[in-house]
Parts: sequence; structure tokens; C-alpha cells
Amino acid sequence: MTHRSFIKEIRRFTFLLTGFFGSIIILIICVLLFNNGAFDTPSSYDSIDSYAGGIYTQNYDVATLDDSEESLVIKYGHELFVNTPKYIGPNNSKLNMAYAGNSLSCNNCHLSAGTKPFSAPLIGIIQRFPQFRGRENKIGTIEERINGCMERSMNGRKMPEQSKEMNAIVRYLSWISRYSPADGNIEGKGFLKIIIPDREVNLSHGATVFRKICSECHGFDGQGLKDKGSFVYTYPPLWGEGSFNNGAGMTRVITAAQFIKGNMPFGVTYLNPQLTDDQAFDVAGYISQQARPVKKNLEEDFPNLVKKPVSTGYPPYADPFSTEQHQVGPFLEIIAYYLKTYEVKKTK
Repeated sequence: MTHRSFIKEIRRFTFLLTGFFGSIIILIICVLLFNNGAFDTPSSYDSIDSYAGGIYTQNYDVATLDDSEESLVIKYGHELFVNTPKYIGPNNSKLNMAYAGNSLSCNNCHLSAGTKPFSAPLIGIIQRFPQFRGRENKIGTIEERINGCMERSMNGRKMPEQSKEMNAIVRYLSWISRYSPADGNIEGKGFLKIIIPDREVNLSHGATVFRKICSECHGFDGQGLKDKGSFVYTYPPLWGEGSFNNGAGMTRVITAAQFIKGNMPFGVTYLNPQLTDDQAFDVAGYISQQARPVKKNLEEDFPNLVKKPVSTGYPPYADPFSTEQHQVGPFLEIIAYYLKTYEVKKTK
């Protein structure tokens, strides 16, 4: 080999070596960036609040309000929200104010007084109404939506739309919505999505999950826990006469599973769910199969049956599947039917 050829080979080797180590360095940098979230999408659940503009860390503490007339109305709305049965429950001191038929509170489903992500937070709810509701098949007001909860989750009756109590609840919801965008749409609204298992609910497994995890707070009999002398449940009943009726959204397996995944056991958040999708699915199915109050006139729900959620446990339906399958699955078969037959993509 000539001296010139030798020098050429050395340069070629040096170039290849530099390229190799350069690639290694680039790979290391990419790994570090990936591990630190540089490639995450804005809506990834581990950055929900920063993407939502810090919406969940704003001031929602009514104790910071003064005692102006407006502030007192907001404070009363908050009281109604977290201590519902004390004011409008069946055992309050004024029988004409017994709009709720049980002792549940709004706070039992809309956790942290309606400000917890993936617990159907009500931040921005005012801006999202009037809103089309498939259950009524019409544009409805926020007052009508609240009364929907009164008749179903609270197993009670409608509250007069012009009442002091209705006004206070609406004012409270307006107050916690004050930081929301104009359309009221925020990240973390609704519930945490799950991968719906392609099978029936395993009721035996659901019972096991309930006994091992849920019964610690809700009791083996599912009747919850209420402090002695208190109007309000620390942990609400999940079935029985004191629970929500069969017209409530939380009786739907998919809806309940999503709520459970992101919030249960109590104290869990979307950042650190403790139950798997399968566990949440099965325990939701187990709870939904327990006896509870029956709402009248359920056949009037969803005038357009195509809009009925697939895990709604009562007929009629716009499909050939049985009531039992709508209650415990498999649901993916029903979802596929609506997509093929009606070109409607069902998510719940």
C-alpha cells in the first residue's frame, strides 16, 4: 500500500468512526427527549393541566369570597352541591323542599365540588349550554340538565327553575366556569377512557374486585358510609333504595367503568389509576346488576333510539341485541352494528 493510499484509508476510517459515534450521540439525545416527554401530544394525560392552561389549579375555594350578595349566593350554591341532602334531601326540615329522593350529594359523582378532571368536572359547563341532549332529543338548558340529575341520580323530582336553590347552583357553576374558554370545552371533561374488553362482564370477577377494594369504603352490602347524625354520605350507597335509580347514567357499565378507572378507590386520579380496564369494567358491571330504584317512563328516553348509549340497561333499542347484552356485553359487537347500519360511531 502506498503512503497516499494509507492516508486515504485512515481518512475513510475516521469518517466512518465519526459517523458511528455521531449516530450514537443522536440516539442518546432522542431517548432523553422521549423520556422527558418532548414528543408527547398536547392532550396526553400526564400533562392535562398544563395543556388546559392550568384550569384545574385556579381558585375554586368559596372561602376566599367576601360576603357580598352575589358571593353569598355562590356560597349557598356550593353548600347545595356538597351537602345536597341537608337542604333538599328527603330528611331535611322542610318537606316542601324535599326535591331529592335520596341522600346523595352532587359531590358524590362530580368530585372535588365539580372541579376534578375526569370526574365529569363542571368547569365550563355553563358555556356548553344550551346543549343538545340525546336522551330528550332536544336542545336543553342548564336548569333542565340539573333537573335530569334530580330525577335520576337523586331519584327525586324536578326543582322549580326559578327557585332560590336552582339559581344558587347555577351561579356556583358559573363561578367555577369563569376561567373557561368561550366554548367551555376543557381537557379532562367527562371520564377517563378505557379499552372496552371484547367480552361479557365477568360478574364473579367484579364481585371479587368489589369485596377486595370497593367494600372498604362502600361496605360489603354496598350501602356506603354516613357519619352519625350527618345528612351527607362520606361514601355513597351504590345500590339499594338509597342509591341512584336505573335511569341514571352511572348505571351504564361503560360510563361507570370510566368513572371508576379514573377516580376509584377514593383519592385516585387519572395520573395513577389503580384498577386495570378489565377490573373497572367487571366491577362496574357487578354494581350495575344490583337492585336499585326504578324510574318511571323510561320508555320515553331517547326518542331517537339510534342515539341511545350501547350500555343503557333498559329497552327499547334500535338494534336486534337483547337487553341482557346491553347490560353486560359484549358491547363491541353492538358498537360495530351501529357503525355498519347507521354510520354512527358509538363510544359509550
